[in-house]
Amino acid sequence: MSSEAKPLSGLRVLIPRGGTWGDLVSKALREQGAHTVTAPLVDFAHTSEEDQLVDALKRLESGEFDWMTATSSTVADVLTHHNAVIPAETNVAIVGEATAVAFRDAGYHITRTPERENSTHALLEEWSEIDTGDVLKVLTLRSDVAIPVLTEGLIDRGHDVTQVLAFRTVGVPASVHIREDIESGRINALLVASAKIAEEVAAQFPQLPENTIVACVGVNTLEVAAALGLPADADDPTHGDYRLKRALIESVESVIDQSDMLD
Repeated sequence: MSSEAKPLSGLRVLIPRGGTWGDLVSKALREQGAHTVTAPLVDFAHTSEEDQLVDALKRLESGEFDWMTATSSTVADVLTHHNAVIPAETNVAIVGEATAVAFRDAGYHITRTPERENSTHALLEEWSEIDTGDVLKVLTLRSDVAIPVLTEGLIDRGHDVTQVLAFRTVGVPASVHIREDIESGRINALLVASAKIAEEVAAQFPQLPENTIVACVGVNTLEVAAALGLPADADDPTHGDYRLKRALIESVESVIDQSDMLD
């Protein structure tokens, strides 16, 4: 198939995160014909719960937990930074292709990932071990801005959950060059993959060109983007860019993890 015939030909898309996540998302979009520009609008900083994190990782290494969970590739970075050891007998449940790649690259094992789709809801539905009636000790590691869907789902099922904020998500100013490319329409699509990224887009690019596509991934992201007044015209099926926007979102849904959205 020629690049001209691919669904995203003609789109120059801003990828708002770097690292493993950015690499996988960029690859998925390029395969569909898009040109991608990686310019992180968020980054990750040390947690405000460092003492709790260090304590939890010591307990993890001692084999105290039956399971640990992660829905962000950044968790693997945190574990590596702390030289954390996950015992072979501790099971690991993760969400997201980027998370899986980061865990494997760091040498950590993975026990369970959702098969139906990359979401915490799918993991809860498919995670047979949490519905046996046995109380499991689970460590959940997440971002400070993540909605604790997984944590609350485990608690609701009666499990003993230790939840720790493993890292903070902070905004990153775009370069002058990136701002100029967006304001001129040279970058004509923005991938908005979390509520925090929506906030940064709204704050940093208040004068988006009328034809710029703002593609939001996830219900929570959509709600925050709407509240911030980000353009949503292309969500209308009768809009000329609707198919292009849907193709952009669907191209990344299979690989995107839920960092900053759900834990």
